[in-house]
Amino acid sequence: MQARPIDCDLHPAVPALAVLMPYLDEVWRETVTRRGIDELNTIAYPANSPLTARADWRDREGRPASTLQRVAEEALDPFDTQLAICNCLYGIQATFSEDLGAAMARAVNDWIAREWLDRDPRLRASIVVPQQNPELAVAEIDRCATDRRFVQVILLVSGELPLGRRQNWPIYAAAERHGLPVGIHAGSTYRHANTPVGWASYLSEDYINQAGAFQTQLTSLITEGVFARFPDLTVVLMESGVTWLPGYLWRLTKFWKGLRSEVPWVADPPATIVRERVRLTLQPFDGPPDPATLTRFMEHMASDELLLFSTDYPHWQFDGADVIPAGLDPALAHKIMVDNPLKTYARLKETVA
Repeated sequence: MQARPIDCDLHPAVPALAVLMPYLDEVWRETVTRRGIDELNTIAYPANSPLTARADWRDREGRPASTLQRVAEEALDPFDTQLAICNCLYGIQATFSEDLGAAMARAVNDWIAREWLDRDPRLRASIVVPQQNPELAVAEIDRCATDRRFVQVILLVSGELPLGRRQNWPIYAAAERHGLPVGIHAGSTYRHANTPVGWASYLSEDYINQAGAFQTQLTSLITEGVFARFPDLTVVLMESGVTWLPGYLWRLTKFWKGLRSEVPWVADPPATIVRERVRLTLQPFDGPPDPATLTRFMEHMASDELLLFSTDYPHWQFDGADVIPAGLDPALAHKIMVDNPLKTYARLKETVA
């Protein structure tokens, strides 16, 4: 790998709720203790699932990615990563209390800033927000955005409402105001069943249906008019897979042509909107591990700017260390690994020559 890549999806893990306690106000430390809250450490991945982490990436307690040293040795150094965006998937969005969710989001962001960003200049982070309440989410975006090392706002793909609904628009307004993309990551608040037809029995069902959740949310963002209302907003789909996109857009465009009178604010074809305003992280790449598949995807989408390099560490969804298909055209590989991330995340340019 010649270019020093920019990893757009890296997952440091909160090793235990105890590490967040110093970052909580006294009232919330007391609340956590009095309520007997143990951990909020899963929003999608069962702790012992092989997909969650490779066996040799777990510590003695079975927890992956819980120290900066391990992340550096296992994810940053092997790929000679120049920058990596930390997306912390600690389940604060699943709490029913909006105030507790806001307190926990604040703690996670402060913990990431002090314990990770301060200690390794290669790291950047996404702002974790209490998705339960847009007003509180905006307050957290405004608070964290003053730290230029926060480069994105992160939301979960499955929640209580479609993301395009106007209740969520203040979040997009705040992100646009600060020049921050909104990243939508696989995961759920588990307010509703994790498939459109009810609760799944197995992880494989839940995992496969994540792609359907991304399709639903992208449809919502387009048809509800988010991209029309916020012309400078970029949306990044993280851990969504990529090969579903061309067929999905063909179907969406077909029905958009027949039903344009229902959504007159969608003036451009959906494929054009996606090419200009949506990006996808590369891993997990849901296609055969050969460069022809990726090239064909680019041809279908008529763009080589859609994909962003990611390792998705420590999630274990690729073979060996080949997070990008071997034999890819060097110019295209460089775009995916460096040029596209820099174009997507404006704040990264401040530290990359």
